[in-house]
Amino acid sequence: MTDVLIAAWSGRMLAASARRAGYVPLVVDAFGDDDTRALAAHHEHLPGAFPRGFEATSLVAALERLQARAGADPLGLVLGAGFEADPDLIAALGQRWRLLGCDADAVRRAKDPSLFFPLLREQGIAHPETRLDPPTDASGWLARRPGGSGGTHIRDASAGPRHKSGDRYYQRRMTGIPVSLSGVVPPAGAGDAALAFTRQWTAPRPAQPYRFGGAVGPATLDPDLEARMIEDALTLTRALRLVGLVSFDFLSVDGAPVLLEINPRPSGTLDILDGANGAMFRAHIAACTGEGSIADIVSADPQPDDARAFGYLYADRGPVTIPDRFAWPQWAADRSPAGARVPSGAPLATVLAEGNGLAAAAASVAERSRSLETMLYPQQNTQQKTSEETS
Repeated sequence: MTDVLIAAWSGRMLAASARRAGYVPLVVDAFGDDDTRALAAHHEHLPGAFPRGFEATSLVAALERLQARAGADPLGLVLGAGFEADPDLIAALGQRWRLLGCDADAVRRAKDPSLFFPLLREQGIAHPETRLDPPTDASGWLARRPGGSGGTHIRDASAGPRHKSGDRYYQRRMTGIPVSLSGVVPPAGAGDAALAFTRQWTAPRPAQPYRFGGAVGPATLDPDLEARMIEDALTLTRALRLVGLVSFDFLSVDGAPVLLEINPRPSGTLDILDGANGAMFRAHIAACTGEGSIADIVSADPQPDDARAFGYLYADRGPVTIPDRFAWPQWAADRSPAGARVPSGAPLATVLAEGNGLAAAAASVAERSRSLETMLYPQQNTQQKTSEETS
């Protein structure tokens, strides 16, 4: 089997898809979860990388150690979340390893608001009113950090301090239905793509009102809306020279697509869109190497009949230390090792579920998240119950 390097804040999702696809994952990530280590042939843990980002020297050294331990040159390097804000680091990695995914120039043009939004205007793609300088009247505006991910960086512009130039950009807040278009695109749009729609929700907390909560799919939309979103996505694939696993975040506003941003990397929806044989990862490799047909690979690994969903459980009830011999449920992923202390507000786990339809799958994620939270905060649960009984 062929070795492939993976670097991401959390490498579990990509490592699992690579294993299903028949590749041997060599993983460096920021969490070092038990299931990630079990999936990886070799693993390197860089705990300081989340949420600040990877540091070039330590990351390159970790990747070189992985390659040396593998004993053979890997096919290339797949990057997950954690690099969008640092295209210079992507460029440096591309000089050392073959990048299997979007290159530094594509990421820079997709994530730099001074480049991306003029491109949208040039291509006639609808998007919220966007500006680089703070509006005089901040009401109705959102402040977003360039290269941010997961929604934790998004604030109401009127709710926080003014930021230094270039640290934030500003978008007019719009109301609509959030929809993501995710999948595998061929180099510069030259060929068939494999794309699917998902619906998202947030997990807000006071300091992070737009924090990402989870997604469910595949979703079916109005045919005209689907066609317009796909057309916008493929237009930008060609203009930005995107390749492989990517996602496009839209709002459906009165039945029309409004593009919010592009994630020029594998997104969390891989957990619910991948096939049993790792079709999305294999299609990603095919798109990046030019060896194989995206459409043929994906069609040979069909989706299950049920809808699938995932949600992020955060440590919102306070910091928690994972107990010794904690029995993680089978449907929980990104499992922190025993003794790990998860800070307040940090990700605790990913919860996976299936259901007969989108609503049922999403409801199952919510129910399982509550169950897992109860298991991880037993002392707080006891105190709450005692308080209720004596009141």
